Amino acid sequence: MIKIEVDMNQCQNYGQCVFEAPDNFKLNDDDELEYVAEAPDSERDNIEAAVDVCPMQAIRIVE
Repeated sequence: MIKIEVDMNQCQNYGQCVFEAPDNFKLNDDDELEYVAEAPDSERDNIEAAVDVCPMQAIRIVE
């Protein structure tokens, strides 16, 4: 399993992560980010892409 952390104080809800890893990130009805804190290893490439595209660098994978 992959552990994901998002610094919600740093996140500005741009939603770029949603495009890269839609199974793990989404914008709710208020356009605020929601995410799952753990994901299967098969999602690693998508999550790494989400980390890379985050303009605020608010997402990290916890090893």
